[in-house]
Amino acid sequence: MWDPTQYERFKDERAQPFHDLVSLIEPRPRMRVVDLGCGTGELTRSLHEKLAAEETIGIDSSETMLLKADSFDSEVLHFKRGEIEGFVADRPFDLVFSNAALHWIADHEHLFARLVALLAPHGQLAVQMPANHDHPSHRIAAELATSFGLESRGVNVLPPERYASLLHHLGFARQHVRLQVYGHVLHSTRDVVEWTKGTTLTPYREALSPERYEEFLAQYTARLVEQLGEERPYFYTFKRVLLWATF
Repeated sequence: MWDPTQYERFKDERAQPFHDLVSLIEPRPRMRVVDLGCGTGELTRSLHEKLAAEETIGIDSSETMLLKADSFDSEVLHFKRGEIEGFVADRPFDLVFSNAALHWIADHEHLFARLVALLAPHGQLAVQMPANHDHPSHRIAAELATSFGLESRGVNVLPPERYASLLHHLGFARQHVRLQVYGHVLHSTRDVVEWTKGTTLTPYREALSPERYEEFLAQYTARLVEQLGEERPYFYTFKRVLLWATF
């Protein structure tokens, strides 16, 4: 279960990649849009309004996130619970959009082929994915999960150049793929823990008892501070892949 309150502690920082991704999209009249992994729906509403879309559908697997999204629901902006991997539609979309969601899903070669099947003939694909798996914030969490008897999260995100090749082979005529480093000034090194509690650590929280999770957090914090140092403020670098393509 996702914790929207924890996730939104760094709401503004998490929103910047979304806005950078939206800037790559070519607005067209009467667009039909799907946002895969819409979360709380606030950014989905922003996307819908920015594009003046005819219809936008937000899809997310988290019931807790969608409870917040319900407040944005309207005749032309809808939210549905569902898994991205199994999403199907009876009509194609002019834009398949996903912001910070596809990194949870394995086998991107197959996944992106499925996304292409959702697009209209001149449709657009726009995707942003965290790619910070080699940072101590993520690496230490994965190592610690193994020591707690858990399966650590695999790395699903491909190198940027692989996405460029993949988009080409999927038939896109134009594309933009880049790896971007975002720098976030946090109050202290320990705030990195608060950041990851809203995303990366969620599967581990679900898999452990409350007592074991508190032990996990204590060890994670100690290892992180030992490696990164006790800095105030702390400059947290976070890599993301942004891609856009159209036929």
